[in-house]
Amino acid sequence: MGTTPLAGQSASRQSSDDKKLDELVERLHRLVGARTVSVEESRPPQQESPRIDALSSKSLEEWAETDFVPIEPESLEDAQLTESEVEALILKFLLNTGDATGRQIADQVKLPFKIIDPLMRRMKGDRLVVHRSDAPMNDYVYELTELGRERARRYAEHCTYFGAAPVSLRDYVASVAVQSMTKQRPTRDDLRRALEGLVISEEMLNRLGPAVNSGRGLFLYGAPGNGKTTIAERVTAAFGPYIWIPRAIGVDGEIIRVFDPVNHFEVPLPDPEGLLDTRHIDKRWVRIRRPTIVAGGELTMSALEVTLNTSTGICEAPLQMKSNCGTLVIDDFGRQRMPIRELLNRWIVPLERRYDFLNLPNGKKITVPFDQLIIFSTNLEPRELVDEAFLRRIPYKIEVIDPSEEQFRQLFRILAPQLGIKFNEDAVNYLIEKHYKAVGRPFRFCQPRDLMLQVLHYCNYLQITPELKPEYFDIAVANYFSVM
Repeated sequence: MGTTPLAGQSASRQSSDDKKLDELVERLHRLVGARTVSVEESRPPQQESPRIDALSSKSLEEWAETDFVPIEPESLEDAQLTESEVEALILKFLLNTGDATGRQIADQVKLPFKIIDPLMRRMKGDRLVVHRSDAPMNDYVYELTELGRERARRYAEHCTYFGAAPVSLRDYVASVAVQSMTKQRPTRDDLRRALEGLVISEEMLNRLGPAVNSGRGLFLYGAPGNGKTTIAERVTAAFGPYIWIPRAIGVDGEIIRVFDPVNHFEVPLPDPEGLLDTRHIDKRWVRIRRPTIVAGGELTMSALEVTLNTSTGICEAPLQMKSNCGTLVIDDFGRQRMPIRELLNRWIVPLERRYDFLNLPNGKKITVPFDQLIIFSTNLEPRELVDEAFLRRIPYKIEVIDPSEEQFRQLFRILAPQLGIKFNEDAVNYLIEKHYKAVGRPFRFCQPRDLMLQVLHYCNYLQITPELKPEYFDIAVANYFSVM
């Protein structure tokens, strides 16, 4: 069955309440000087990413941090979905829940009710569902027939997924292009703001700045304990704060889950005030903080490929895809469970061309963006780990050096009040002279905090006021450096 008739039925069935609401919103738009456009004007061209063109001026101000806002589809064709794809989601949802209203179903699959309502009527005509009872707002409570249950089980044998309707791969690729890290141009002030609270020299800022600005890749190397991982995790904040990603992508019947609550932090839009709501947003997309994903020694080749859960039939996007438009930190590079050579061979082409090839369980190969700032953090010299060909594709190699004595002292002054410890300059002088200079011990950025935490725990144990004293530092040093 074609999708165009459904769209026509959807438009003809718009309730009088919705029409009144639209008229009122349009008058408000005129009052605030916002441009109101028709559905045909606001619908994006076929080769462009979905955008919002007609929102309240208030919303546009709130969302000015991004050029991309996904617009609610007007039809299944507009959403690049087929009736059978949405039918499968609905039947599996009803098989799991027993019954649901049309609006509950629309909320589950994240599609507008005006698209779902005519589809439910068609499914009722096909004897897949029946009306169990009436529901408010010209709606019904639906439940499966025996034929519907049988078809739902067949769908579930292939894939148990019944969440948000998938976004097309084409729209996902377009969204990454609009929100790309390479389109951002972080300034010195942006980087300072991202690294606020860290003690970093101007020289280090000036070396980091161009690397971050490139949005491509860099090595951070140097002795352990100098904040390489902390710096790597912070630099994402120098770019725009939010991006939109799809909950899932659909490719030839395969569902690839992109939104990951473990690695992505959802930032819902502000609650609507009055009539200036967000009902034009495509709810198949999620607004998140620009992601920072850290992979350490546990990284394996399987994490870099589309993985299929054989019990559910749901595919999971690889780490590099989840980190698109953000930062991917390969921490402790060189100590991964997978051989370095294997990782280099896997990424040497994507690093150069900015796109990646992924194999799906059905044998299809797809091309996806490889668009993130990749940071390799390591305690080793980069040339000891990789060959010249790979180093050439990572244009920036930045050594995170030990702090100067003044920076080391500054850390004590900054952190002591934050930890609730009374600062004592003489005690810090004693620590540096006896336990560093006298024994030739190098300073590390992590040590002031680590040593003061030992002092704090010691004072708490003795139930005395936490403060810096030479004798307390002696105890802390004996514990901290005993096997170092």
